[in-house]
Amino acid sequence: MNPPRALIGRGPVRHARRRPVARAFRYDTWFLLLPMRTLRQQPDPVLARNRAARVSFHDRDHGDGGDDALAWFERLLAAEGIADADGEIWLHTYPRVLGYTFKPVSFWYAHRADGSLRAIVAEVNNTFGERHCYLLDRPAWGRELRADKVFHVSPFCRVEGAYRFRFLRTPERTVVRIDHDDADGRELISTSVSGHLEPLTPEALHRAWTAHPLLTLGVMARIHWQALQLWWRRVPFFHKPVPPAALVSR
Repeated sequence: MNPPRALIGRGPVRHARRRPVARAFRYDTWFLLLPMRTLRQQPDPVLARNRAARVSFHDRDHGDGGDDALAWFERLLAAEGIADADGEIWLHTYPRVLGYTFKPVSFWYAHRADGSLRAIVAEVNNTFGERHCYLLDRPAWGRELRADKVFHVSPFCRVEGAYRFRFLRTPERTVVRIDHDDADGRELISTSVSGHLEPLTPEALHRAWTAHPLLTLGVMARIHWQALQLWWRRVPFFHKPVPPAALVSR
């Protein structure tokens, strides 16, 4: 069997707020889906890793900021008592583009040796430079997974309630859906990111970059633009609380 290849995905991000002001938006994006254990043994010549390039991946943009993101993730699994994620580990993330990145959320998919899914970690960053990881234990494709919200992301949402996750993956497509319910269990925000997958080749990378050459700058710009729209509509503003002491929650 051939080892898995690094992939590039292209598709939309969708976001809809229900209350107190209804607002929805959609924009096209692209991302990387990287087989991290395979890349440890066989680096991909198309992927500029830990070096300057038009499009690149840097390990220090994840985890503890060290030079080996996979090693950090393996330590996280071990600390959480997960010893049977002995297969491939895939990372769904934005790259650096022209040296800049902001990654609202990246997804780590840890598999067993037989290919079954063992754990998923949603690695969340906010615009204050803070990071938190939601560990979803013993997941399954298509099944709803839950985690209490403990980390500040938006000043227009309290740190309360819970997230509902659902993940789908085929050889050609990936879909992630995240819904945020408030403290009363009512859906407040629904978000999804999906994309068509293809091997990471120079041609595929060039097509993605040409379509969105300022991808990651655009992510940050849209976050602030949408925040301005909510502020203008007088959606209540909540100050950032102290982040959780633990990096990982379930």
